[in-house]
Amino acid sequence: MLETIKKGLDVGVKTTWTLGKIIFPVTLIVSLLQHTPILQWLIKLVAPLMGWIGLPGDAAIPLVLGNFLNLYAGIGAILTLHLTVKEVLILAVMLSFSHNLLVEVTVAGKVGVNVVLAVAVRVSLAIVSAFFIHLAWQGGNDIAQYGFISNSGEQLTSWSDVILAGVQKAFVGIVQLAMIVIPLMVGIQVLKDLKWLDVFSRWMAPVTKVLGMKENTSMTLAAGLLFGLAYGAGVMIQAVKEDGVSKKDVTLAFLFLSACHAVVEDTLLFVPLGIPVWPLLLIRLTTAIILTVAASFTWNRIVQTRRKEAV
Repeated sequence: MLETIKKGLDVGVKTTWTLGKIIFPVTLIVSLLQHTPILQWLIKLVAPLMGWIGLPGDAAIPLVLGNFLNLYAGIGAILTLHLTVKEVLILAVMLSFSHNLLVEVTVAGKVGVNVVLAVAVRVSLAIVSAFFIHLAWQGGNDIAQYGFISNSGEQLTSWSDVILAGVQKAFVGIVQLAMIVIPLMVGIQVLKDLKWLDVFSRWMAPVTKVLGMKENTSMTLAAGLLFGLAYGAGVMIQAVKEDGVSKKDVTLAFLFLSACHAVVEDTLLFVPLGIPVWPLLLIRLTTAIILTVAASFTWNRIVQTRRKEAV
């Protein structure tokens, strides 16, 4: 058992280092950008397009902050706006599909997923879902009643304070990553050595089969659903190395998790916004299943066509 724990710790530390080399600089850069005119310029650029998806112009603020910073920043910005329940739901669905893009997409690229595809899928899901909600739901016109949530931020007066705050934020992000990834890798190693992972994979086989993936993607999906896309990527990196997960299954798993990941944390974060969170969770899960099944079917058809052409 000690050897198992030691191996798990070793894998956890290496995975944390691999992801940390991406997350630390990206988090630092984005934190610095927050104090430049760039984000404000992006907000002004996006604001005129908001009417197409049933949102006021200032709804661009949480969308830009959520996508370039993180979900917390997006939600914090929503709390400063006077919005209806429908508008808040549209923003919540969009941000649940597309947030923290720079970090999560860069991590996806490390796994082997095409970065352009990763961005296109997440942004498209956000826009299409918002458009359909805008057209399909005629209710939700009452003003949203926000619950109590902290939205205070320290005013930074100099660039030295800004840089220090950015480094601290990036460092905290790495610590949080390690606190999740290292125990997760130890747990997975224990499951592997006790052969329980094989049992779990067999239980998940019907689900992964429907989604067009093999059994060895089960832990990646479970980790992403529970802990999030970046942490799920840590499991994915190890799965590719040790379990021989194919490029197709890695891509399909990423597509699924793009639409539906960190279901507990992300869903609960939206509770203080005064919107129905169960429909939000159902939208994410349904979209993830449809998207993954469709992508698997398309992938298989393309492979079959190429094989016929090669004969």
